[in-house]
Amino acid sequence: MFLKDKIPEYLLGKYQLIGTVTFSVLFAVVFLNIYIPFSETAWFGLGDSVMFLLTVIVITVSILTLIASRLLMYKIKKYFEINYLEYIIWCILEILTISVFYTGITTGIAQPQTETTLTVFGRAFLYVTIALGIPYIISGMYFAIIDKNNTIRLLNYENVVTDEPVKAGTQMNKITLFDNSGALKLSLNPDSLYYIESDDNYIKVWYTDNKGELKQYMLRCRLKTVEENFRGVGLVRCNRKYIVNIHKVATLRKESDGYVLDLDNEAIQPLPVTKTYTDNVLSYFTEVQPLLDPIEE
Repeated sequence: MFLKDKIPEYLLGKYQLIGTVTFSVLFAVVFLNIYIPFSETAWFGLGDSVMFLLTVIVITVSILTLIASRLLMYKIKKYFEINYLEYIIWCILEILTISVFYTGITTGIAQPQTETTLTVFGRAFLYVTIALGIPYIISGMYFAIIDKNNTIRLLNYENVVTDEPVKAGTQMNKITLFDNSGALKLSLNPDSLYYIESDDNYIKVWYTDNKGELKQYMLRCRLKTVEENFRGVGLVRCNRKYIVNIHKVATLRKESDGYVLDLDNEAIQPLPVTKTYTDNVLSYFTEVQPLLDPIEE
């Protein structure tokens, strides 16, 4: 069931969370300005000094609640994987928190004469759900589209800037890196690529140029995007932080705490294989690449 699937990284990045909160606040302000004139029970107002103060307090607390919630989500996602169900529950808890606070202000200070506490809470929950739910959905769709443009693909390219000369009229398989706008940033011969390292919402591509010197190129992209676009072409996830070009592995070693990959470049430190990806790496050696036999100590 998809609710148990891990939430995409593009929904939990720092800039994405900031963008979601900002858009949600702006949408809520517009929504309130549309809603208030047509409501007989809305106490929000800017003319009366007391109502103005209450309005500012409610809006400020609501914004701080969203900021604190998304900041906590950003911190937690570094240690725990958040699935769709947990993300939905998290959003509902945000809505409940703001609704409860609004209900407390309304019943305790504004004191409506014709409504019960439950009625006030029900109305608050409905409108907060609209004010936050719609921007959450729109933001998610927007970042999903952006993420689709932030791709790394294996294509045939001619007349591109590359790490080595390409003869006219010759097509070569290239690992091509694109930024969010779709602009080509780097094109590599697969034989030049050693590994790709995750650095928050960026990746570091480690490769050798036409002089044989080890180089690094940084691009805003998720490591998961690389993994999804290079299934079966020699780029293998060996660690939460690394994807390695299996053709550049000189030795697969068994250590006391797990497997380690030595690449055929002395300038590169050995890459650890974590338990989560051990079967993935070993299956590639034993099934996909039978000529590369693992060496155990």
